[in-house]
Amino acid sequence: MSEALLSVRGLKVHFPVATGKLFGETPLVRAVDGVDLTLNKGETLGIVGESGCGKSTTGNAILGLAPVTAGEILFEGRDVATLTGRERQALWRDLQVVFQDPVSALNPKRTIAQSIAEPLAIHDATRARRQARVDELMALVGLRSGLRDRYPNELSGGQRQRVVIARALALEPRIVICDEAVSALDVSIQSQVLNLLLRLQRDLGLSYLFISHDLSVVRHIADRIVVMYLGTVVEEAPTDTLFSRALHPYTEALLSAVPIPDPAIERSKTKSPLQGDVPNPMDMPRGCPFVSRCPLREAGCEDVRPVPVIVASGHRLACHVREREITGRSALDTARTPEDPLT
Repeated sequence: MSEALLSVRGLKVHFPVATGKLFGETPLVRAVDGVDLTLNKGETLGIVGESGCGKSTTGNAILGLAPVTAGEILFEGRDVATLTGRERQALWRDLQVVFQDPVSALNPKRTIAQSIAEPLAIHDATRARRQARVDELMALVGLRSGLRDRYPNELSGGQRQRVVIARALALEPRIVICDEAVSALDVSIQSQVLNLLLRLQRDLGLSYLFISHDLSVVRHIADRIVVMYLGTVVEEAPTDTLFSRALHPYTEALLSAVPIPDPAIERSKTKSPLQGDVPNPMDMPRGCPFVSRCPLREAGCEDVRPVPVIVASGHRLACHVREREITGRSALDTARTPEDPLT
């Protein structure tokens, strides 16, 4: 069995919204509303969903960049919230990030060598060590040593993202969170950077949390995929399983929108376009978050929140209708009154 490196349990991130009113309850945006996920050593876990589904906020909460309202974030079984200052500093060495836009991620007034060396300087590495490590990292990500004294505006988009990756690897992390790490790049450059990430994972034993809206990209790199909708997990499965036997109607709709290079297959495939609009995150449905757009909805779906259950090996699903089809029962059949999911 794979060993869990990172575990997230019941994670909630709620943001209060200023209304200008002096009295009354403050409305909340429930960006993440009870997420469970596990990242094992040496694997890539993909998180996918539409814009606003909470996938980036989940990554930011794990990084400590977004306030956690409730839940636990465990690193090798230890709750991050209980770590001492020194232990937390050690954790940040093990946990690094590659953001979407390398232009914003790099200081335009710093040379490439200075940007890559920045984490080493923060952690008090000697000047000689910083210079040697920069050389190692530039070679590792495929950057010529002659680029050391260049500035970000003198590099291509792919080269800038390689600089960001090199900086993320400076402290020899064990987990790298890639938040839309290739979405700002041309398709041909995307492929090069994805192959680089795969090689680095193989050579360095890295674990990736790979966040993206592009299922084609995630399919290329992820071992397992978590599908999020309105701050909740609606489905999780190994990548091959998800693409061959998606169960949740939201996942089916996302997959039907993925273009296939073969025109004949593209014309013949079944398409399940999403209907309606995403609900207001300040006025979440009491029951299933997907109920207003779901072609399978039944009476009761709007009242009872589905809980992700294991329906096959490694396959979790939060859908009353499909759960009943597979297991013969669901929470709707028991007429159980759930706890209010918004509290």
